[in-house]
Amino acid sequence: MIIKPAKRTEGVQEYYFSRKLKEIAQMNVARKASGEAPVINLGIGSPDGMPPMAAVEALCESAVMSGNHAYQSYVGLPELREAFAGWYARWFGVDLDPSSEIQPLVGSKEGILLISLAFLDKGDKVLVPDPGYPTYSSASKLVEAEILTYDLRADNGWRPDFEALEKMDLSGVKIMWTNYPNMPTGASATDELYADLVAFGKRHGILICNDNPYSFILNENPLSILSQPGAKECCLELNSLSKAHNMAGWRIGMVAADEQVISQILKVKSQMDSGMFKPLQLAAVKALEQGKEWFSELNEEYRRRRVLAGEIFDMLGVEYDHESAGMFLWGKVPQNIIAGDGVSVGQVLSDKILYEAGVFITPGFIFGRNGENYIRISLCARQEILREAADRIRRYIIC
Repeated sequence: MIIKPAKRTEGVQEYYFSRKLKEIAQMNVARKASGEAPVINLGIGSPDGMPPMAAVEALCESAVMSGNHAYQSYVGLPELREAFAGWYARWFGVDLDPSSEIQPLVGSKEGILLISLAFLDKGDKVLVPDPGYPTYSSASKLVEAEILTYDLRADNGWRPDFEALEKMDLSGVKIMWTNYPNMPTGASATDELYADLVAFGKRHGILICNDNPYSFILNENPLSILSQPGAKECCLELNSLSKAHNMAGWRIGMVAADEQVISQILKVKSQMDSGMFKPLQLAAVKALEQGKEWFSELNEEYRRRRVLAGEIFDMLGVEYDHESAGMFLWGKVPQNIIAGDGVSVGQVLSDKILYEAGVFITPGFIFGRNGENYIRISLCARQEILREAADRIRRYIIC
């Protein structure tokens, strides 16, 4: 390389799934050459269903209109912001001003970096959950912030231990990342939890950043942290059409917050892109109009898949919550699995299943130290694929 990479990149690696997918692609070449079926990937949470047909039709209709291919506003179409506001009012009971308290995003993942760039300077501190979505840490490292992990434990329902948090040195902490329904654990939020988070943020002057893309997946009571009294004083919330509307590849998300917070995020975003494709925005408006029937059908399918994923865990002796929310099943590896040299028990079991049964299940270590004894199955695979994965693992166990 003719120049040195920026020092800020030294603390991050290529995303785990990016690296693992390359390895699986190489394995599939070898498996094809030997007449074996491809690896079954139960790792990534990429919904396999169709988006709402009204959204697809709106995309197709608007894409053939000549005036819809120009640069778009940095703040998104008024129709989209109004649709997001209506969605929050209808499902969460949250009143948002569409003109000033909503910012559409190119997926909520973009928002994690934009928020970090907007509010964190070098040396500022960030509270990151363990286990948690790796991007919270990666974005913090890229802006050279200091990461303070806080534990989520099974014996506390995978919720923050506020007594432990109060004992930490919170000086210099500006942001706390939270995510409910939780990924990877499947723990649901409660009004009490959100009230405690709002109180904690106010007490310590910390911006609570709640990532909320799984509200409608296997979760009977969708909640938003912004429904709590006074939440806008110290909270923002990310949301997305990726999971609950089967639109992961469309990259449509949003952040909702107080006007002052949104304006700071927009300062950064307006330097980074030139708006979202108009037909995508118009299609998103239609997606956001979906009612209870859409989510009922979606969850009926995910419930069946959760049962099948549970059967795989049962075969492996893995402990799990039969009623977990979200689109993953999170399970504790049995004690008879022995960790390797520098390798967690979750990774040992994941690798054995991958290399011997041809099924990829995510090892929990990638989500933090508290995930080392766990593995995770994605429910984003058709029922017949989950059954085939179970058959392969059953043959591996017998052998």
